[in-house]
Amino acid sequence: MLFIALNLFNSTGFMHKHFFKKIISCAGIVLLLLATSVAKGNSLENLAKALAKIRGEVETLQTQLDTEKDKHGSRMSALTSQLADLSVEERRQKMSIEKLQHSIEKMTVNAKKAEQSGESLKPVLLAMLADYRQHIQTGFPFKPEDRVRALGDLENNVVNQLIDPNKAVNQAWSLIEDEIRLSKENGIYQQIIFLDGEKVLVDIAKLGTVFLFFQTRDNRFGMAKRLSDGGWKYETVDDTNDIERIKNLFDSLKKQIRQGYFELPNPLRK
Repeated sequence: MLFIALNLFNSTGFMHKHFFKKIISCAGIVLLLLATSVAKGNSLENLAKALAKIRGEVETLQTQLDTEKDKHGSRMSALTSQLADLSVEERRQKMSIEKLQHSIEKMTVNAKKAEQSGESLKPVLLAMLADYRQHIQTGFPFKPEDRVRALGDLENNVVNQLIDPNKAVNQAWSLIEDEIRLSKENGIYQQIIFLDGEKVLVDIAKLGTVFLFFQTRDNRFGMAKRLSDGGWKYETVDDTNDIERIKNLFDSLKKQIRQGYFELPNPLRK
C-alpha cells in the first residue's frame, strides 16, 4: 500500500507541476500579447504624430512654393515691362540716328545740286548741322559739351568760310559716323555731370546710347534717367543691391569684359 500510495503521491505531484507550467505559460502568452498590444499602440501613435508632422511640412512647402510662384510671376511681369521700355528707348535712339543719316544724305544731294547751279553750300550745310545740334541737346547725355563744341567749331568754320565746303561735308559725315559708333560701344569714360545742383567730375559706364551709370570720387553711384519732357537727370541710388550691381558693371568693364550677363537697375523705370 505504501508503495502504491507513494506512486499516487508522485503522480499527483506531477499533475500539479504540469498544471502550474500551463498556467505560467498562459500567463506569459497573455503578458506577451498585452506587451505587443501596447507596443502596437505606441507605434501607431508615433506613426500618427510622424504623419501629422509630415503633413504640416508639406503644407508649409506648398505655401512657400505658391509664394515663390507669385514672386516669379511678378518678376516676369516687371521684366516684360522693362524689356518694353528698353525696346522703346532703342527705337527712339535708332530713329534719331536714322534722322541724322537722312539729313546728311539730303545735304549731299543738295550739295551736288548747289555745285551744279553754282549756289553756296553754306545754307544747306548749316541746316544739317542745326538738326545735329538738336539731336545732341535732346539725345543721350554722353559728353554733350564735347560733342556740341566739335559741332560749334565746324559751324564757325563754315559761317566764316574758313573751310572748303566739300571738306566741311566730309567732317559732317564724320560727326554722324561718331554718333553711330557711340550707339554700339560699351566702356568707361570720364565726364562732368550736373549732380545735386553741382558740376561733378565722375567715371561713367556707357552701354550703347541707352544706359549711362556713374561713380563719383567719394564712391556714390547712380545713373542717368530720362525725364517725361525728354530731358535727362543724374540721380544717385541708395539701395545696397543696386549699388553692388553698378559696382560689378564698373569692375567688369575695367577688366575689358564688355559682353555677358549683368543685372542692373533700370533707369527707364518710372
